[in-house]
Formats: sequence, C-alpha cells, structure tokens
Amino acid sequence: MSSLALVSSLSLDISVSLPDSTPVFANENLIYARWLMAFSLGFHIVLSCFGVAFPALIYLAHRRGLKHDDHDALMLARRWAKAAAVLFAIGAVSGTLLSFEMGLLWPGLMGTFGDVIGLAFALEGIFFFLEAIFLGVYLYGWRGLPAKLHLLTLVPIAVSGVFGTFFILTVNAWMNSPAGFDIEHFQQTGEVIDIDPWAAMFNQSTLPQFLHMLPATYLVTGFLVASVYAVGILRGRDDRLHRLGLTIGFAVAAVAAPIQIVTGDLAARNVAENQPIKFAAMELIEETTTGVPFTIGGLIIDGEKVGAIEIPNGTSLLQDFDPNSTMEGLDSVPEELQPPVNVVRIAFQLMIVIGMGLLTLVVWGAFVRWRKGDLPLSNKWFLRALVVAGPASVLAMEAGWTTTEVGRQPWIARDVMLVADAVTTREGIAGLLIGLIVLYSGLASASIIVLKAMSARWRRGEDPPAPYGPMPLEIDEPEADPEPDLVDA
Repeated sequence: MSSLALVSSLSLDISVSLPDSTPVFANENLIYARWLMAFSLGFHIVLSCFGVAFPALIYLAHRRGLKHDDHDALMLARRWAKAAAVLFAIGAVSGTLLSFEMGLLWPGLMGTFGDVIGLAFALEGIFFFLEAIFLGVYLYGWRGLPAKLHLLTLVPIAVSGVFGTFFILTVNAWMNSPAGFDIEHFQQTGEVIDIDPWAAMFNQSTLPQFLHMLPATYLVTGFLVASVYAVGILRGRDDRLHRLGLTIGFAVAAVAAPIQIVTGDLAARNVAENQPIKFAAMELIEETTTGVPFTIGGLIIDGEKVGAIEIPNGTSLLQDFDPNSTMEGLDSVPEELQPPVNVVRIAFQLMIVIGMGLLTLVVWGAFVRWRKGDLPLSNKWFLRALVVAGPASVLAMEAGWTTTEVGRQPWIARDVMLVADAVTTREGIAGLLIGLIVLYSGLASASIIVLKAMSARWRRGEDPPAPYGPMPLEIDEPEADPEPDLVDA
C-alpha cells in the first residue's frame, strides 16, 4: 500500500521564523501545511501498516487451512482478504492525496530535489500497483485457481508491500541524511549537480529506518487484529474462529515485538552518530559534555531540566560503550536551529514506555503458552490487555514518527533546506486543511460502517463456505415451453 505519508514533515512546532522577504501569509501557510501533513500522516500510516503486514496474516491463516484441512482457517483468510480490500481502497485514496500534498505544500523541496528523490517515488508506485493487481487476483481466485497456486498469489502482495515500504522510506531517510548530490555546491550556489538517485536512496539513515519501521507494521497489524478478536471473546463470542484470529494476530505481534526493540536500539545509535541534535532532544542533552547521564522522564521548562531522574554516565555507556564518551548537546547549534525539545522528548519517552509494555504482554502470553500449550484466552485480564494493546501500538508508532520528524526541525532536509524555505506561498491552505479533515472523517466513518456491516453479516452466518476449485454456479434455468397440443394444432 502506498506510504507517501512517511515523507511528510510532521511538526507541531510553529515557531520557525521566516526571512523578511517572505510574504506574511506564508507564515500561516507553514502552520497549516504542517498540521495538514501531520493529520494526513496520522491517518494514512495506520492503513499503510495493514497494506504491508496484513497479507502475511492472511497467508498464515490460508496455509493453515490447506495444511490441516481447517475450514475455519480458510474462512478466516477469506474474510480478512475482504477486510484488506476495504482498507486498501481507503489507503489508496489517502495515499493519492498525500502525493498531491507533497508537491502542493512543499514545492521548494520537490521542485529543487525532484531529480534526486524522484526515482524512489516511481519504484514505490510500481510495487503499489503490483500489490493492487495481485490482491485482485487473490480475491477472485477462490473458485478459479488451484488451491496451492491461490495461496501463492499472496506472496507477491506481501513482497510488494515490503519493497514499497523500503523505497518510500528511502525518501524520508534522505530527508534525515541528504545524499546523492553535491551538498557543498548546493549550500554555496543553490544549484543541484552531480545527481545520483541510488546514492540518495541508500543514504546513512535508510537501513536503520527501514529495519525499524518494517517490524512496526507487523507489530501494529498483529496487535490490532488480536485486539478486535479479544473484544469479541470478552463479549461472549468465544468460538474457534475468534480464538484462531486472536492467536494468529498475537503470534505475528509476538515475533515483531523483540525485533522492534533491537532495531530501535540500532536506529537510536544511528541517530546519535548522524543526527546528534535530534538525539540531544530525545535524551535531553542540553550541553555538549563528557559522561552523559541516562535521563528518565523530565522536560525543559524555562531553560531548566525539571522532573528528570538521572543515572550518571548511562547514555554514554549505552550508546558508545564508554561511560566517559562526549556527546553533542543542544547548545552546539543556535537556538533557532534546535527542534522543539519537549515535543520530541515526550514522543520518544511515550514510544519507549508503550514498547516495553507491549513486550511485557508478549512475554506473558509466550510464557503461558510454553507452560500450558495455549494462550491464556480464558484470562479476562490478558484479553483486556490485548484490547488496549491494539490502539497502544498505533500510539507508539505515531510517537515514533513524531520523534523522527519533529526531531529534524526546522530542517525539511537536514542542514540543506529549512521547512520555511520549502513551504508554498499560495493562499488557501487553511481551507485545504478543513476540507481534508472533513474528507478523512468521511473515509474513516465509511470504512468503519462497511467493516461493521461485513462483520454483522458474518455473525448471522450469511458468509458462504470457503470453496475450492471451480464450483457449479446456481443458475435458475427457465422452464421449457410445453409441447404444443396436437389437437389444438
């Protein structure tokens, strides 16, 4: 599914000053454009997770159905595919809007660096269309394809989602670590030369960001699916279909959770090395110093760090394996080039706290399964925790992207172009923001209504069995005309 939202310049800070030559309404545009992209990102990124990871869950259910002749698993796979089609359609709309927003709201970025980062957009688009094609093949292949071949049509859907995520993430990684052109020449003259799109895609931040985001899609999708079925079980629908759906969702999230923690550590080390000011905001490092303490909690209020618990030399030890290493602080750049520290700090801490909570839930479920051979699905507290885990995983992901995007401020391309220099000078952005909120509210409402209607039909047993092979269609043939009466003739 298209993930163009991932390249947005998300920031709730509105304090960046503009040059004196900039029209007055451009300052308002900067505010509205940021809110517009933030709202778009927050909406679309959840759908992107389903586009990337949901095919893997469908594959697991479908494969189980074929391997064990499990009717419930096949039924689950078909129902999930129908839900995936609805989410894909909504995501296609929001992703298309985001592609227009990139050019409309940030012409300074796209007009200047389009030749540098354009190839990644094109490649992502190719995989988006491949995903759409094979999703259609899978949806209509239940009665027309052999069972094993039908199962294999899910593979290109899942692979396309992974590659699409990779290529669009290269653009966001480029914004954090610009490459693929002569940066010094651009800083001196404003001219982009020596363009290398492949070097732009494979910059210093690409691999850490991709390795951290990919398991996040499986974590969010797995917990959201498990959360839906946990709600159903708590409401009394404790049948095998609900237990199977919950188990598959939880299993995917359980695999992704520890990977997410490890890749998060790798991403943090990369940020510390290549984006020291962002890291200083994340860890509340006010001054460049040796032996940086590890800070738990805390904010900066009136220029002072308050409410923080410090472990001496902890951050230096964790990041550099040297308790006396030196790290850059916020004071190493002018105040106007510092990100909004408290926004970054709160988002970063929220992501960590929720991530550790989700990992604890995974350990709980895995331990019970190891001891008793099954998840504690009769334990209401475990089910309630799963209900919370779904939206909590989304919140953690949103917090992670807030850390990434707001921590780069005020740069849209770090050390190369300011957000204020990239924003459009056209009027009417406030109207676009209002229209987008109305449109996305309608899309969200429509998707919820459709999914709930589908669920209601399934509960009433109106979903036919999952067939295999060409099945005879029930056609009402017209009655033959009676033979003519010979006497009358």
